[in-house]
Amino acid sequence: MALPRGAKPLRIYKETVQLLNSGIIQKEPPWYRVVAAVPPSTVLVRTAPVKFDPVQKEGHQQAKISKKSKRFFRPEHIRYVEDDLRKTFFADHPWELARPRILVENDGRDGLRYDWSKLQQLGKPLDGESVIQRQMWLMGENESLSKKSAYDIARKEFYKIRMRSDIERRIAAEEARSVGAYFGKSHIQVGLELEEHTLATWRTKAESAVARKQQKMEALTGPGGAEDDSVDEDATTESGDTVEMRTPPGAT
Repeated sequence: MALPRGAKPLRIYKETVQLLNSGIIQKEPPWYRVVAAVPPSTVLVRTAPVKFDPVQKEGHQQAKISKKSKRFFRPEHIRYVEDDLRKTFFADHPWELARPRILVENDGRDGLRYDWSKLQQLGKPLDGESVIQRQMWLMGENESLSKKSAYDIARKEFYKIRMRSDIERRIAAEEARSVGAYFGKSHIQVGLELEEHTLATWRTKAESAVARKQQKMEALTGPGGAEDDSVDEDATTESGDTVEMRTPPGAT
């Protein structure tokens, strides 16, 4: 149902009531009882908030209506302490973002159920969020360390655990190969093969482009035009023959 310009939102409900009473509409719309219980607002335009001037004049506060800005209808930007810590950590360790992570949580407060007096937790893989929560624990009432000191301690613990896990993974791979296991190509080998394939494709395209350019130059200068003249001049110079110019009879 299209409303004319300047119509109020409650007009739809009132007209629907009249249509139901007159029997034109036999069945109530799905929204009928909801709108009857919660009527729509009659003001659809968001007004600017009123600000009070702290300077009192004659015992009364001066009320001023703030000007609307371009960001008036945008939500406020909420920042947490962890945001700065995450920014610092992932700026120093960008490759940690490439590691797979589990983003599924029960209620969004799963990190508060761990004991961050230690970095590694049972049932939670080690990642950048572990370092941030550990740093928060060190900065809190438990240790009351500064931001830099807490970051250094959590970062060193992170390096130690990662080095130990890398050594364990390397030893496990060597033991598996010793009994006949085959892991296929590594990520480095796959990357090198892709790079070589790309270089070979580029070389083929470059050779084709050079050949087309050479053909275009030959078509403009003619077949063997400039090259044949230079070859004849070189051959005459190398043979050392002298061409004798004679005057034709009857010429003066």
